[in-house]
Amino acid sequence: MTNTANRDRAWYEERIACLAEFMTEERTELFRRTVAQRTHYMTVLAENTFHPQNAAALIRHCEAFGVQRMHTVEDRCEFRPAAAVVRGTDRWVDVCRHASTADALRALKAGGYRIVATTPHREETTPETFDVARGPFALVFGTEHAGISDEAVAAADEFLRIPMCGMVESLNVSASAAILIYMLSQRVRRQVGEWALTPEQQTETLYRWMYRSVADAPRILNRRFGDELQDGASEAPVSLVRS
Repeated sequence: MTNTANRDRAWYEERIACLAEFMTEERTELFRRTVAQRTHYMTVLAENTFHPQNAAALIRHCEAFGVQRMHTVEDRCEFRPAAAVVRGTDRWVDVCRHASTADALRALKAGGYRIVATTPHREETTPETFDVARGPFALVFGTEHAGISDEAVAAADEFLRIPMCGMVESLNVSASAAILIYMLSQRVRRQVGEWALTPEQQTETLYRWMYRSVADAPRILNRRFGDELQDGASEAPVSLVRS
């Protein structure tokens, strides 16, 4: 596959215009409206998600509420979304895979993210009181049974819990993620000034979405621009790498 990251904006726009010739105006407009609602301001880190249906649900939650990038730790099990559950939403969300929690935390902190550990056992903040405007943040979700790792707890800048009034802690990781991603993404849009992708990021993301959507996109771009043609023509250009 060809790595197309870090091209200038004009490079992407030329290819977007070309690929748009092979899409309906309605679909192109849908892509443009959707990418304008995407954010990197908040992201998700999932540690060793074992159940494929939960992996799929996490991606669907991110896609539904405009979180463009999520991170995974896979030192114990592979993050493998169930195809029947993810329903193609993994085509529109970038998944950055990490070999260890340490690698993931290092990458997120280098990117300027606050590490926010989600746990019912700390009394710090709730979705209503969490300060979304303090800066970009990464929500950390642990395994289905053990919760977040001790390493993530130790590295956390803040803790976030969902208040419950039942007899037991009855929310699984998928339900917890849905609640938090929805509530916090809505608050980010209301309370943060610059939450959307930059124009350059939107253009690069739009290009990759269109590349995935147009049949025979690599050969079309090769004929028009002489772009390098790789094996695996149905694959999208790479913009994220495994750390």
